[in-house]
This record gives sequence, C-alpha cells and structure tokens, in this order.
Amino acid sequence: MPPRKSVPPATEAPQPTYTITELAAEFDITPRAIRFYEDMGLLEPGRKGRNRVYTPRDRTRLKLTLRGKRLGLALQEIKQLVDMYDSQASAAPQLRAFLAILAQHRQQLEQQRHDIEVTLAEIQQHEKRCRALLSS
Repeated sequence: MPPRKSVPPATEAPQPTYTITELAAEFDITPRAIRFYEDMGLLEPGRKGRNRVYTPRDRTRLKLTLRGKRLGLALQEIKQLVDMYDSQASAAPQLRAFLAILAQHRQQLEQQRHDIEVTLAEIQQHEKRCRALLSS
C-alpha cells in the first residue's frame, strides 16, 4: 500500500485590498472625499507603511455611503445604517431603522415638492400679470 500524501490544510485566500486611488476611480469620487468619510468614521482602512489599505468591508461601506448620499440622507443617518449593516445581529432592526429614515426623508421631500409647487404657481401668476401689463 503506497504511503498517503498529506494534504496541506486549506488556507483562506487573501482578501483583496484597494488603494485610495483605486476606490476613488471606481466610485468616481475624489480621494479627499474618501478621507472625509474616513474622518467621519464610515471607513476604517488599515495601513501599509504610510499608505491606506482598504478591505472589501471598507469598499462595501463606501458603496453604501454613496447610496445613502444619492438618497439625500445625512451622514449621521448613513453611519447609523452602515454600522448596523456591519453588525452580525438580525437584519430586522436595520431594516426598521432604514424604513423610519426613508419615511422621514420622503416626508421632507414631499414638503419640498409642495413648497416648489406653491412657488411655481406664484411665479406663473406674476408672469401672467406682467404679460397683461405689457399687452395693455
């Protein structure tokens, strides 16, 4: 019987890392914006010498941050949601918090829309008066 070859234990593949320049290019933002998000506690890169090294976790947090910004959420709201995303707990509290934030944001946007409609109606009324005065 031939001797059994020992199989080396499976090792985890090293996680990919990203530089600030790579993330900035991928998400079409400036390195300064990434450093700002880092200062706000949204990103926590490691260091390799003097260079920042970002993990897939940081990349995901940046992606979620930018989504929140597109929705018009405040950085504090984004941080709350992103921190919840990181926790290993049930997703239910995160989803409830997200729904509450979205409802509040929707209410603000609907109020802004109403205010814009009122302003547009006033502009239309002033335009009509000006045209009437010009034609007389």
